[in-house]
Amino acid sequence: MNELLVDRRDDGVVVLTLNRPDRRNSMTDGMTEQWRRAVGDLKRDGDVRCVVVTGAGSAFCSGGDLSWLADRGTEDVPALRDRMLGFYRTWLSIAELEVPTIAAINGAAVGAGLCFALACDLVYAAEDAKLLVPFTSLGLHPGMAATYLLPRAAGVGVAREMLLTGRTVLGAEAAATGLVTRAFPRESLLAEVLGIASATAANAPVATRLTKVALAGGGHADLDAALRWESLAQPVTMATGDLLEGLAAQRERRAPRFGNS
Repeated sequence: MNELLVDRRDDGVVVLTLNRPDRRNSMTDGMTEQWRRAVGDLKRDGDVRCVVVTGAGSAFCSGGDLSWLADRGTEDVPALRDRMLGFYRTWLSIAELEVPTIAAINGAAVGAGLCFALACDLVYAAEDAKLLVPFTSLGLHPGMAATYLLPRAAGVGVAREMLLTGRTVLGAEAAATGLVTRAFPRESLLAEVLGIASATAANAPVATRLTKVALAGGGHADLDAALRWESLAQPVTMATGDLLEGLAAQRERRAPRFGNS
């Protein structure tokens, strides 16, 4: 069974679907390896403009495969540390893509499953999707950069409550707190996200990639840092053919047709 489906659309959008619906798309070794290869391929593909991640069936991702975790007590800490670091870095490699990335949380997003969704640039959730990080209730310290990604997205207060109590947050509340970008009814979520992805993919690729760099880690440290970056990055985009195309499209009142440079 292919545990990761890759759908390359004509508009430059690539949809990655976690495909283990009978186990709520938990992260197996096989799925992890398929994810590693897929993201590596996307890094080298100059035609990709936007990447969407979602889950097959009723869940987005239930996190690490618990049957795998149950066997870990036989390994010592150094070996486990190396194994977990590789696991984390493989799934969080979505953040290394130069193009915009979007998570479409169609159902339950649990533990590591929620964390890797939060590593995407934009995160949309079904209004009734259950989001939770129950690490401590399993006897685990949080992983998959939970102690970084949750505070960055929703603030320390929300992160503390979710990580210390294990409270479940529904998609609608997650949107209100800033944990996710927006929430949509479950039945329209994927259509809404694909529309957003298509519109994002249609924008000038160089300008979009440089803007993603500028916003990495929550944006610049201060005003002067932003001005120094923008005074270099904006002239770079002024030297591209995309600027001329964008101006021509505005003048002619049509949609722009941007290239890859």
